[in-house]
Amino acid sequence: MKTLIHWFFRFLDALLVIMLAGMVLMVFVNVVMRYGFNSGIAVSEEMARYFFVWLTFIGAVVVHRENLNMGVETIVAKFGRGGRLVLMALSNLVILLCASVFFLGTWKQLPINASMVAPVTGLSMGWVYGIGLFCGAGIFLVTLERLFRLATGKITEDEIAAFAGEGAAIEHMKERL
Repeated sequence: MKTLIHWFFRFLDALLVIMLAGMVLMVFVNVVMRYGFNSGIAVSEEMARYFFVWLTFIGAVVVHRENLNMGVETIVAKFGRGGRLVLMALSNLVILLCASVFFLGTWKQLPINASMVAPVTGLSMGWVYGIGLFCGAGIFLVTLERLFRLATGKITEDEIAAFAGEGAAIEHMKERL
């Protein structure tokens, strides 16, 4: 199972690179065409925006898994191991709640957005806003797994140190992934 999860996140990393490269290419070609040929490709403008949205939300799941989200480490670093574990549990419970609200909000809003179409490509806007389902579910599952390991005592010292913002631990965790 760990291998499957590892390869899934490697796939997401590759997808992020492809989307970023595609976005840069589309914008670059449009800039050259606008200034050089006084024309542009309308589809590429719209798709670059969609890629940016997808890049942001898929990236949020990847970053959350790697414990690289912003935090208030100055407060957490003042606590010992026990205090850090309590703060980590509280933080993850809040994240679980927020991810749930985000997922459910997207779920309720999706039918409305799916009925609308993009002006240039004609794609359903569900493709743009639907990425919130992936983001909410992904962050929820990563957090749930983290809370399970926290409750069962299987959380590593590197993860606790990374939660407190200790840079060496973050680098060590990135090597592990």
